[in-house]
Amino acid sequence: MISPAHERVVPLAGPGFTDAVTFAFGDAEAGLFGLARLGLSPGADGAGRAGSALAVLFSGREPVAAVARGGLPVPDGGGWDSLALAGLSATLSEPLRRWAVALDAGEHGFDLRFEALGPPGELPADAPVALAGGMAGYEQACAVTGVVRVGGREVTVDCGGQRGHTWGEPDWTQLEATRNVAAWWGSELGLALTAVRPAGARSHADEPMWAALLRRDGALGVEEPRLSTTYDGDGHQRRAGLELWLDDHDAHPHRGSGEILCGSTLELGQLQLDCAFFRWRLDGRTGVGRYDILRRAAP
Repeated sequence: MISPAHERVVPLAGPGFTDAVTFAFGDAEAGLFGLARLGLSPGADGAGRAGSALAVLFSGREPVAAVARGGLPVPDGGGWDSLALAGLSATLSEPLRRWAVALDAGEHGFDLRFEALGPPGELPADAPVALAGGMAGYEQACAVTGVVRVGGREVTVDCGGQRGHTWGEPDWTQLEATRNVAAWWGSELGLALTAVRPAGARSHADEPMWAALLRRDGALGVEEPRLSTTYDGDGHQRRAGLELWLDDHDAHPHRGSGEILCGSTLELGQLQLDCAFFRWRLDGRTGVGRYDILRRAAP
């Protein structure tokens, strides 16, 4: 059970351990989409902490700002109550309920408020996907309000989004890729999905997967989630299909599909992030969300 205590920084247990918070938003009418992630890990000398900042802002189909920095010094006392690194900041206003996130990337950036629309969907440490990928955590669908700055223009946004908190020590010698979907349909329904592809896996059938429907009255676990993806010639995600079987007694799954609105690739040292925002449909609803693929970079 996720409680307000989970908003604290998790003890950094090993050299590859990471504790991170991720925020995302998408306003399809304004054509503005963004991802922000702050991470904490043990310092290079095994003492202290190092920080990382990752952010990308899209206007229409094009990325207008991107930040990808690691090994950053962490201010004394810096944690999930308040942390600012490389122009990206996040502040906890009320545990599991409200947060503020800002990006200052010169002429581009945002200043946003996230408010949870319901309880978290928990990815427990003993779930097959957490054991395979080394990361546990929780996700919440959010209402997002604030201002996005693109060049000299300021745009007020009022849209859906997501906030997640994950921690663990993934072993990328044993992993090929992870896939993460977060989608939002109005204020009543969201989806969080994570899939892990172990090294040497021959098909998606070999990938552990976890998903939860995020509702105002509580998260509902998906017994058997399925995610199929169509890629372009460069291996970037372009279209996707969803099947969500809630339990063994379901006569029919919840079915959905998505197509790309915008995307970009960020090089993260030994890893590569294909960050994309999709228009998602599910059971007649139309919404927006992200579909990210993190993989080992080509040698």
